[in-house]
Amino acid sequence: MNTVNTSKSVELSVVVPMYNEGESVSQNVKRFAEVLEKLDINWELIPVNDGSTDDTKEQLEKIKADNDRVHYAGYDTNRGRGYALRTGINASTGKYVITTEADMSYGEEIIGRLYHELIKKQVDILIASPYMPGGKLENVPFARATLSRGANWLLKRAVSPPISTVSGMTRGYRGDAIRSIPLEEDGKEIHLEIVSKGSVLGYKFDEIPATLAWRFSEERIQKASKLGIKTVKHIFSHLLFGFSEAPFLLFGTFGIFLFSVGLITGGYLICQYLFASRTSGVLVGTNLTCLIFMLGGFFSFLLYFLSYQNRETKREILKVRQAIRLLKQKSEETRNTDE
Repeated sequence: MNTVNTSKSVELSVVVPMYNEGESVSQNVKRFAEVLEKLDINWELIPVNDGSTDDTKEQLEKIKADNDRVHYAGYDTNRGRGYALRTGINASTGKYVITTEADMSYGEEIIGRLYHELIKKQVDILIASPYMPGGKLENVPFARATLSRGANWLLKRAVSPPISTVSGMTRGYRGDAIRSIPLEEDGKEIHLEIVSKGSVLGYKFDEIPATLAWRFSEERIQKASKLGIKTVKHIFSHLLFGFSEAPFLLFGTFGIFLFSVGLITGGYLICQYLFASRTSGVLVGTNLTCLIFMLGGFFSFLLYFLSYQNRETKREILKVRQAIRLLKQKSEETRNTDE
């Protein structure tokens, strides 16, 4: 039995969401444990069973009984990756927290790299990025890779941290920082939520180049390459996030376009009136077109202003919520110390 040294505080918590991993869960947990042992620190592994319908739960409970450093967390109904990550992060106690995929699709060395770079760079959030110089994708279907690259290209223009990968799960965090963020998303949108809220709260971001290699069977890769309803839903939710973070991307640019068309149409109308002989019907129609476009531009700018105000209000509310969360955490720590 590998027993944690309870006299020392946990240095690193690794959170791993799992769903129907029964065929490989024992092997994967063993690999994680071997990688973490090489770091020669006090660690904990938190596999989160996201309502699996196979024997993932039973296997994890058995592993937990044999290894005190494996802290099983989970629930019986599938709730989504975001809920699983929130469960694991809230259960973590480490000075640093790393979240990653169960199949180690970023390679075994990524945990050590993230841990050491977190200490070296002194940042709050460190992202493993396949889209920055030095990073790459391997064995990822073309359609998926294209959509992912396109989405991250858009999203990085909607957030203030200068990062290339906004949507990835494999990340390192300063424990106190990630546990202080009031997270709410249940799905994959949690990755965007963390970047957004971390940016508002003034957290320091950085990224390291990494290789994302799909290690699925050929059958699973072909299945995952099909763009189904879930994929469309994720694309739509990511677009909404981008526009909510940077409303100018939608309403501002659209307003400029409409207003510009209105001005051009107005210029054409003036030229026709002064230098050409046109029927009154043509002039009236052009005048109406000019008015419609300029009004459309005006209302688009108005929507941008309202969206901007709404975003700023939400950010102020977030800061208040974080302050309340920190007070609650401090109160619980004080109560536990007194007990």
